Amino acid sequence: MLQKRIKIKDALVLAPVGSFITVMGWVRNFRSNRFIDINDGSCNANLQAVLEFEKEDPALLRRITTGASVKVSGELVASQGKGQRVELKVDHVDIFGDSDASAYPLQPKRHSLEFLREIAHLRFRTNTFGAVFRVRHALAFAVHQFYNERGFLYLHTPIITASDAEGAGELFRVTTLDAANPPLTEDGRVDFKQDFFGKPTNLTVSGQLEGELGAMAFSEIYTFGPTFRAENSNTARHLAEFWMIEPEMAFCDLEDNMNLAEEFIRYIISYVMKHNEEDLQFLDKRLEEEEKTKPEAERSGMGLLEKLNFVVDNPFERITYTQAIDILLQSPAYKKKKFKFDVSWGIDMQSEHERYLVEKHFKRPVIVTNYPKEIKAFYMRQNDDGKTVAAMDILAPGIGEIVGGSQREERLDKLVERMEELHLPLEELSWYLDTRRFGTVPHAGFGLGFERMVQFVTGMGNIRDVIAFPRTPNNCEF
Repeated sequence: MLQKRIKIKDALVLAPVGSFITVMGWVRNFRSNRFIDINDGSCNANLQAVLEFEKEDPALLRRITTGASVKVSGELVASQGKGQRVELKVDHVDIFGDSDASAYPLQPKRHSLEFLREIAHLRFRTNTFGAVFRVRHALAFAVHQFYNERGFLYLHTPIITASDAEGAGELFRVTTLDAANPPLTEDGRVDFKQDFFGKPTNLTVSGQLEGELGAMAFSEIYTFGPTFRAENSNTARHLAEFWMIEPEMAFCDLEDNMNLAEEFIRYIISYVMKHNEEDLQFLDKRLEEEEKTKPEAERSGMGLLEKLNFVVDNPFERITYTQAIDILLQSPAYKKKKFKFDVSWGIDMQSEHERYLVEKHFKRPVIVTNYPKEIKAFYMRQNDDGKTVAAMDILAPGIGEIVGGSQREERLDKLVERMEELHLPLEELSWYLDTRRFGTVPHAGFGLGFERMVQFVTGMGNIRDVIAFPRTPNNCEF
């Protein structure tokens, strides 16, 4: 039976010497017609299987090639070589699937990340991506565990929606109408009344507005699902499809919001450091080698494990937006005109500004609060100064903004006034306004881009390398 196998991770660490076991996996290397390096994805380490080639059929030996899938049974013995506790003395080998060694692109050598993106359907089989996606899995599990332990309800918000939570207009339209010849109204516009939902709809950019509805009944909820932005940004930080974690909490203000976000980030990082130690050690060494190839001025100066420990062990710096702008204006980088984008009060800070605050000035994660209301969404609570809103962003080393959140505007009159200023459709969002009409409460929430968190924890420089099937401009493979 196929179920009677042992995973290689367990064989290497737990299985007793002298036991007869069966492992299944893919051949990473076959040396001297004797040594088979087998990996099944449970860890980065291979199990070395040793066969007596003199007793084997030469036709079978020719089929043991890099990439082939095998079932190997035998006795687990103490390893004769260094670097491993045990090896497998082969009794029997079966081959599930052959692999043409001349065509298989993952030969036992170092491959660039650029090359691996071109064969993304096979890159899971490499050590780098094995480590990245095991860490991603652990982070996702830790997310659910964190909120479950605190009594939050997991709410599934819609992927297809008629609202634009951010108001940015970067939407993927959902329609069943003929794109080349859609029905038109008398004034020449597309007649969405004839569409599937009878109105314009799009893929969600955020589950926040629906999440607020849940918080107004359950007190604390969180969402964790895919979100979409039709933003034509071909950068190492942007995806058209990504995952978001969005908690919403009733009876909660901006300070409560910041405290939860900081606790949350520390918790999930600590979980991975405890349960994925070997993967992080591998990624730490990978990043160290990558850093050596960069100009000295671009190096982070801190190893991956050192950075993660620093985040877990130190409180985040908290400053206002106004203080952040003052720091940037007084910085040597600004005075020497090293910033590509200008700095002044009222700007939407760019990644270079955020990274300067985190990596050069404070050298730790930073929470920036009280942003100008003109650059923030309509639902954020207006401060008494009339210029700013009770917003907060968490900035992390290497990637800039990783969390965005706010205290929500619970006052109906203020919310309606702001929506009218921005010409937002009050009737279409009447369901949202009802939460302010019937039993409104102070409440807050934030969104954490999951891929950016995975980037931060793994040290990967490109966000396309931390999601299995990246969706970016001109790229929708698989």
